[in-house]
This record gives sequence, structure tokens and C-alpha cells, in this order.
Amino acid sequence: MFKEKILVIEDDVQIQNFMVYTLENEGFEVKGTLNGKDGISCMIKENADLILLDLGLPDMDGMQVLHKIREWSDVPIIVVSARDLDKEKANALDDGADDYLTKPFSATELMARIRVALRHYYRMKPSETGKEDTTVYVNGSLKLDNGAHLAYKDGQKIHLTPLEYKLLLLFMKNPGKLLTYHTILKKIWGDGYGQDTQVLRSTMASTRRKIEKNPAKPEYIETEIGVGYRMKEYESKDFD
Repeated sequence: MFKEKILVIEDDVQIQNFMVYTLENEGFEVKGTLNGKDGISCMIKENADLILLDLGLPDMDGMQVLHKIREWSDVPIIVVSARDLDKEKANALDDGADDYLTKPFSATELMARIRVALRHYYRMKPSETGKEDTTVYVNGSLKLDNGAHLAYKDGQKIHLTPLEYKLLLLFMKNPGKLLTYHTILKKIWGDGYGQDTQVLRSTMASTRRKIEKNPAKPEYIETEIGVGYRMKEYESKDFD
């Protein structure tokens, strides 16, 4: 029976034991290391399916480990750290991390983040063929038919501007994943907009007015203050 393999790079023995115990109980194969150098070596030998990476390692900063692994691997990397500054979260995500989990955390939250990261990784793999994306994306009562370039809410067609459509499509492709302001600006507007978040906030506000029951209390695209936005993932609803 195939077991997905997770590499835990964490120097706190108690926290590592907690994660290993939780993951093994969920049916994963788990490898653990206590420093960055051993973590990189283990990844080369074991080729894990997902990495849990602490930033405060004894021999090298976790960001260095992230950069090294990203030179040759695109497997999901979830940063697990006590550092909770918005800038550090944004930097880790912009530099290749798939998510950021702040200590302390529960086993339930850990497993939820892992499932989202793995699901997103496997979902994105087919797009590497270079073919036109004609996927129909569904999340709760929202549906985007990317082949027809149409958007629906509760089965009713909604009108989105080209920018609003691109923005919503980006989130529909990444449910549950935290996207930083920088990442969104680069993917939707290009490199020239840099850190100009005003244009993003304006487009997000107009998009929310069309997809949310109460834009002031969004149910779909939530704000991660100081970092970016995350689309909540819901079970899909069927509409004729």
C-alpha cells in the first residue's frame, strides 16, 4: 500500500515527536531530522512528498533550507515556526513555501494544512502539459467555467470584469492556500506593480461585492492581515 512520505525538519524534539506521532497515526510515512543540513540530505535520499520546515534551526536558517530545496524540488513545503511577524510569513511564502503554520498549533490544524497543500500540488500537476485550461472550478456555491470564461453563484451567472475574473480564478485554483499580496500582484498585474496593494484591494472589494453575501464579513476570500488572502474551501453544491 502506497504511503505518502513527509519529512519533518524540526530541532525541538518534543514538537517533532508530536508531529511524527500525529502523521503516523494518519497513515503517513515520516522521516525526521533535527537540523537543516541533515534535512536537505534526507530530502535528496528520500524524495519526500511534503516537507514541514522549522525556521529556527541550530546549524542554518530555515529560509536557507527552503532556498536550497527549491533549487531542484517543487514538493509542498509548509513552514512551521514560532516567528509570527507578517513580514517573515510573507517572505517565506514569496520565496517558495506553500503555507505558514505558527506555533503552537493543534493536530487538527496541522492535518488540514497538509491536506490542502497535497491536494493543491496534485491538482496543479496536470497543468504542466501546456494545454489550454478549460477546467470547471467549483467551490461551494461558486463555479467558474474557464473554458467558456463564465462565472456563476448559486447557479446564476454573474458578471465579472476581466480583472475580477482573473483574480477569482486564481483563488478558485488555490482553495485553502494563503496567497501573499506580492504573489497576487505578480500573477494578475505583472512585475511592474511591485508592492502597490491599492489596486489589489480595490479589485478585491469589487469582486467580494459580487460573490459574498456580506462583503464586510467574507465567507469565501478571507484577509490574512499584513500578509495576503486565503480562499476558504467548501463542499461543492450542485446547481442545474
